[in-house]
Amino acid sequence: MSTDLTEIDRRLLDQLQRGIPLVEEPFAEIARRMELDEGQVLSRVRELSGTPKSPIRQIGAIFDSRALGYQSCLVASKVEPGRLADAAAIIGGHPGVSHNYRREHAYNLWFTLAVPPDSKLGLQGTIDRLQEQSGALQMRLLPSLKLYKIGVRFDLSGEGDASPTAPPAEAGGLAKAQLTELDKRMIRALQKHLEPVGRPFDELACEAGVTVRCLLAAAHEYLESGLMRRFSAVLRHREVGVCANAMGVWVVPPEQQDAFGETAASFSAVSHCYLRPSFPDWPYSLFTMVHGKTRDDCEATLRSISAATGIADYTSLYSTVEYKKVRVRYFVGDIEAWEAGGEAAAPAVVASATR
Repeated sequence: MSTDLTEIDRRLLDQLQRGIPLVEEPFAEIARRMELDEGQVLSRVRELSGTPKSPIRQIGAIFDSRALGYQSCLVASKVEPGRLADAAAIIGGHPGVSHNYRREHAYNLWFTLAVPPDSKLGLQGTIDRLQEQSGALQMRLLPSLKLYKIGVRFDLSGEGDASPTAPPAEAGGLAKAQLTELDKRMIRALQKHLEPVGRPFDELACEAGVTVRCLLAAAHEYLESGLMRRFSAVLRHREVGVCANAMGVWVVPPEQQDAFGETAASFSAVSHCYLRPSFPDWPYSLFTMVHGKTRDDCEATLRSISAATGIADYTSLYSTVEYKKVRVRYFVGDIEAWEAGGEAAAPAVVASATR
């Protein structure tokens, strides 16, 4: 699909990644900014979304799970190679698993997990159940201790830096919001895919039982408070030509961790940069997600980070199969149902190769 993108498509995708205007007619506003006709913008957005191979995965709100009261964690798993697909299907059946990848390492299955504030199992209890169900040899929780950068935005138009517009913030730095039932209704609506129609917020406001003005005012408030990280498009990176991603993991002395994190986060090819715990058999404390058109591009970025920071002890873990990649749906009761049922549901996403 990437080879079929026109110049207008690339400019449009760049605009959608930067952020959707929180106004009653957002696509008309985007058309104005791009000096295009609204009908042309709506037509292209429809064409660029809606299928499993479309460049646009979803358009909507991206919330800070911790600020919503959810617990979340990256999990590294060791699974017997012959059981990997089955284990991934079981793990991916948990509604709070949003990303689930095979990576080239002894820890060969990596996933992110979130559980709600009223979870009866909690993170560790959920991991214990998933390990038992999946037959994984080991599961290690790698929570974020400090966040230096988060947000994927690919520069497709060549008009500017591809780093995220939101400033980095320390992980867990936001206070948990005191959410009302009205807030939860609006959050449930805002996290849905924004349909490419003239007034897309009308339907979402109706679902939340509020006026459009009320929903948009809440969205602005969530954005300003940090409860919502951004309201934008999320792209399928391979469909826009970004075919490689490496999880660069680094051995960094404690006294150099902040300086390293800030420097690594300044690279536009780095979408995520976290400080995580290290262990005797896992000495890596800094994690950088690096994206590029090829593995050589990723390796070049990692070498540049090494040169800029003076840290030479690192390795790169490439994802080779994407078993699941979705957004966690907040306050919809699916995780609670999984906990009550005790059985893994069918995975939401069919595995696809990432090579």
